[in-house]
Amino acid sequence: MLHTVNKSPFQNTTLMDAARFFQSGDVLLLLEDGVFACQTGTIHAAFVENLLKNVKVYAMRADLKARAITQLIPGIEITDYSGFVELVEKNKVHSWL
Repeated sequence: MLHTVNKSPFQNTTLMDAARFFQSGDVLLLLEDGVFACQTGTIHAAFVENLLKNVKVYAMRADLKARAITQLIPGIEITDYSGFVELVEKNKVHSWL
């Protein structure tokens, strides 16, 4: 399953709510303001690091760039729009709003 989260963890609980339903081997794509969860040294970093033990986490390059985020939690993969399409082609998708 591909889970997409586009909300900042600093403004709502979408990522934490979604994580309750993640299963081992699922994929998480952080996009738009969701990429704020990728930053090292924040109050949410340990939560995301723990997710990485069972879930593959991706972040959209364009959204990272637009928000000037450069210090990512190790293990998070950066993808672009063609990578997003590949993830959608390979997985059922659940968008968390």
